[in-house]
This record gives sequence, C-alpha cells and structure tokens, in this order.
Amino acid sequence: MKMFSVSHKTAFVVDHCPYMAESCRQQVECDVLTKSRGQGMIPLAPVSKSLWTCAVECSMEYCRILYDVYPLKKLLMSALAAVGPPNPQEDPECCSVLHGLVAAVESLCKITEYQHEARTTLMDTADRVANRGRIICLTNAKSDTHVRMLEDCVQETILEQNKMAAGSDRLMPIQQCELVLVHIFPQGEDTLVSDRPKKEVSSLLTSEVHSVRAGRHLATKLNILVQQHFDLASTTITNIPMKEEQHANTSANYDVELLHHRDAHLEFFKSGDLHMAGSTSRDSGLKETVTLKWCTPRTNSVELHYCTGAYRISPTDVNSRPSSCLTNFLLNGRSVLLEQPRKSGSKVISHMLSSHGGEIFLHVLNSTRSTLEDPPSISEGCGGRVTDYRITDFGEFMRENRLTPVPESPDTEASGKPPAERAKAQLERYTRYWPMIISQTTIFNMQAVVPLANLIVKESLSEEDLLTCQKTVYNLVDMERKNDPLPISTVGSRGKGPKRDEQYRIMWNELETLVKTHVAGSERHQRVLDCIIACRSKPPEEEERKKRGRKREDKEDKAEKSINKDSEDKSWQESERLKGVVERVKEEQGESEVIKDSPDSPEPLNKKPRLEEIQLPEKAKGPVSLLTMWTNRITVANSRKHQEFAGRISSVNNKAELYQHLKDENGMDLHENGKATR
Repeated sequence: MKMFSVSHKTAFVVDHCPYMAESCRQQVECDVLTKSRGQGMIPLAPVSKSLWTCAVECSMEYCRILYDVYPLKKLLMSALAAVGPPNPQEDPECCSVLHGLVAAVESLCKITEYQHEARTTLMDTADRVANRGRIICLTNAKSDTHVRMLEDCVQETILEQNKMAAGSDRLMPIQQCELVLVHIFPQGEDTLVSDRPKKEVSSLLTSEVHSVRAGRHLATKLNILVQQHFDLASTTITNIPMKEEQHANTSANYDVELLHHRDAHLEFFKSGDLHMAGSTSRDSGLKETVTLKWCTPRTNSVELHYCTGAYRISPTDVNSRPSSCLTNFLLNGRSVLLEQPRKSGSKVISHMLSSHGGEIFLHVLNSTRSTLEDPPSISEGCGGRVTDYRITDFGEFMRENRLTPVPESPDTEASGKPPAERAKAQLERYTRYWPMIISQTTIFNMQAVVPLANLIVKESLSEEDLLTCQKTVYNLVDMERKNDPLPISTVGSRGKGPKRDEQYRIMWNELETLVKTHVAGSERHQRVLDCIIACRSKPPEEEERKKRGRKREDKEDKAEKSINKDSEDKSWQESERLKGVVERVKEEQGESEVIKDSPDSPEPLNKKPRLEEIQLPEKAKGPVSLLTMWTNRITVANSRKHQEFAGRISSVNNKAELYQHLKDENGMDLHENGKATR
C-alpha cells in the first residue's frame, strides 16, 4: 500500500456563526504617539479583535509555517477573505459549523495530484493508495455534549462519503481521519468545554479537544499543533547583536525563534546532548526549544562546511524586528555559525544558517567523528579512551552467536520457533548480564567461574550441566576457605583495595546476580541458585574463623605501622646526634681560622679535627629512607648558620660545669665580700 500520512491532507473549518463576531477582550494599544502628542489631542482608544479574526489569523499562521518549511502553492488566504467576517445580527439557528465539517469530509475524499500519480504508477499492481487526512475545527462549542454531537456528525459523514467514493473514479474512501476540535472562548470567561486527549471514536475516526482562550493563547496553541502534526522542532538563536533604532551607535542582543523539521536535532538525540544544548520550556512547559548561540558571521560565504543535512526554517514571530533583521541579513548572502552553549570546555559549532535561492536553510554541521575518517578504535569509548574493554570475551561472544543459513526441513518446522526467533532468544539470554569493562566484573575474570558462566545462559540444563555448575560453586567455596586472592580491580581506589572477605562478598553477589537473571529458564537453574545461596550461608565456626582472620590482618597492619614509626624515630635521633657533632667542629674551625690570621700566632692547644675529617657513622645496611636523607641534608645546612655554644665545645660527654672559676682549692665558694660559705 502506498503510504500517505494523515498530514497529507489538512482541512480547516472556521466557525462563521454570529457568536464568532464577539470580542476576544484582549486589547491592542493603537496610540503610539504618547510622547509627541500635543495638547488637546484625544488619545486613541485600544481595540480588540473578534473571535473570528483571532481564528483566521492563527489559521493563517499555521499555514504560513507549514508553507515555509514545506513550500506549496496554496491560496487559502484569498478564499477566507472572500467569505468576510460573521454578521452578529444573523440568526444563529441559520448558521451551523456542521455544514463546514461536512464540506471538510468531502474535500478529504477528493484525489490529490500526488495520489493520482501514485494510483497511475500502481495501476497494474495489487497495492492500494491510502487516503488519510486531518480536520482542524475552530469553533465555540456550547458544552461537552455539543462536542460529541460534532464528532457523531463527522463519523456519519465519513461513512456516507466512503459509500459514494466506492463507486466513483474521482473520489477515494477515507481510511483514517483525525478531528482536532479547538474550542475558542473570550478572555475573562470560564470555559464550558473540557480538554480531552486523542481518543479513538471508531476505526476510521480519532478525536481530540482543546479549550483555549482567544488571543495570544490561541496563537501559541496553533503553533504547538503545527509542530506536532508535521514533525517540526523549535530552535532559539540567542545573543544576536542588533543596532537600536533610537540609538544607532549602540547595540543590544536579541533572540529569534525558528521552526524547522525535527531531524535538525537528530544529532542531539543520538549523542544525548539535547539537555546540554539548552533545552528549555515556555508557556507552562507546553513548548520546548533548543538554544543555540550566535557566532560572529564569516564574510566568506564560499567557504565549504561538512554538512549532514539542510532544512528550511520559518520564524515564529515573522513580523518582529529581530526576525526581520535576521532574515534580511541572511538573504543578503551572509552565513551565521551557531554553537552549543556550554558551561566549560571548548565551543562546539553544530549548525549554520545560510540562504540558497532566496530560501533560508538551517544546516546541520558534523560535530562528531566524520564517516570519511578511519573507524575509531574499540578502546575509544563514548566518555573518552577506555583501555579495559572485554575485547577477547566479546570476540568469543560473537563466535557463539554467529548466524548461519538454515535450510528448510521437517525438523526445523517441528521445533516450533523459526530459526530467526530462536537466534533472537539466544542473543537475549546471552546479554541479560554481560559487563563490558573488565574493572566492572569479577566472576568473568576468573577461570574457575567460566564453566558455570558458559552453561547458565543455556535455555535448559541437563543433569551433567547441573553437576558442573554445582562443582564450580564448591570450588569457589574451597578458594574462599583457603583465602585465595581474587582479581579485584583497584582502579580509582586508594590503598590496597577491599579486604579479602569483602572481595569474596563482591564475587558472591555478582555470581548470584548472574544466576538470578536466568533462574526462570528451568528447574535446574533454580537448583544452581539454591546451591549458591546455601554455600553463602556459612556455619558459625566458619564465621569465627573469618573473624580470627580479620583480627590477624589488623594485627599485621598495626605491626607494620609500628615498625615504620620506630625506624623513623631512630633516624631522627641519629640526625640530631650528627647535628651536634657537626656544629661543634664548625665552631672550633672558625676560632682556629681567626687565630691563624696573625703570622706569629701559635698553634691552638686543643686542636680538633676539621669537618672534612669527621668520620660519619657507617650507614646501615639496606636502602636509606627519604626521611633520613632529607634530615641529614637539613642538619648539615643548619650547622653552617650559627655559632656553637662555648661550654659545649669543651664539654665532656656533652656535659659542661658552670662557674668553675668561683671554686677554690679547698672546695669553698668565695663571694665578692670575701666571706666563705659552704
């Protein structure tokens, strides 16, 4: 069947009843000469549009956006202009929107040029051309009951027109119709119609109801509907520099919102950068837009950029000054690069605005790796270079899930599932739990777990498979009893990593997670899980042994820390003793040099060895710690910066006796007055 979507045909029905001549009660100021108006001039009173005017303007805005993005030759505006505004004096009973709905259904049954071309092409085939359409009705309903009456009218009309189209070559039956009822009411009044999401009235008709205030609220609603109906998206260009009208020498930054096809944001959805690009919501979260930042335009429009797509654009507010300035700027042959706003890192140019043949396009620039470059290495992940992918395991995984042609045979038909479905089911089982990075798994890095991991993914287990899985679990229990090490990754952790019992706890948890994903396969899968749970629940003596092992590890850690501390204290004491010796020798060397300045000076009586002649204590066997080396260096440096205490130089065993000259031969202490005291 030749596919024509519902958006292939869209019929607008605008209610022309007398009530639509009522004011929308949203005032528009017309007096713009407030400052230059002279005295005695009466200010102009504000005006308000009628409901009919609001409905027609919003319908035209809907069509304008559609024709900008999908250019077609239509004359809808002239047709509405010929109708004229509704007459408020006319009898409401003589006017009904039902006539417009019937005419809309009749128009959907008519064959378009594209459908006629498709029917001509597919005339000799069994395919049929689908006929789908949408009706947008702008009216003022009385109640929810009135809305249901309009839906019934459209449903009955579709059935009648389909009967007529079945016997005609110029008409086509309607396979699907969407009815969008927009209830319009003035501002300041309460609505009598409830909003309702899309629901299926019948196999041919779906209906949805929107209750909207007239004025800017109606314009926003139609803007949202055109995006939903024709797969459009919004992009807001920020920080556009423009000169002020009142002050030509100054400029300000403005924002302009553009509508275009949704595929212009496809790269954002693929890379997950849609939030980073500045996705915001406005009008109570009903309207979303992606923000892109203006870059300084390049004067060379001939410069080529690697583009992956180009989409026509339509300004949301086409009559605003910023939109007009931007479109004129681009139509003059200039191009503008757009970047994603980022809080940190280098800027990323993702889009470009440029015009071709009098039409403005939003170009999508390639901001990721080009398809023309060499393919990326498997060690380069999405978040940067990752070097611990399970590349070897993945190659084995591909070999185990390789597809091969299967000839048709009675055995294949008797199996129940076709080969393609069985292959999909096997692939689903193999990928229920399959960590991609080595550091994220323990059991897949252990050869002891390989037999169980290869068997547990099977659709059903035999008795031999069950015994193999149980034997694997018992081997793991034996490893834990012997306190064997496990291949636990310590990437990103400080110190030695988790203790041995913690490593086994991680291993058992991961093994249990793997088996639980396949426990629904068969009864033997459940028995494997029961075996793991039983082995994890240790007896009391086993727990006591674990506690003793943890205490022993803690004692070993404390002993190691104590040894390190004692060695540091000894090194410090040795450096202090060496510091005293070096300082005393330096002081004596300084005194001897002063005495030797005179040529007749005799040699000093108590000649001490020079600093160079000091025999430093032999270094302890083994490597010298960094603390000892640094302490020795500081000691030598400090010994050259001060004069040694005179008493310590002539001391014995580092002890100096004070006031030796005050003692007489009989051991009496003499004072200045000549008296002696003991």
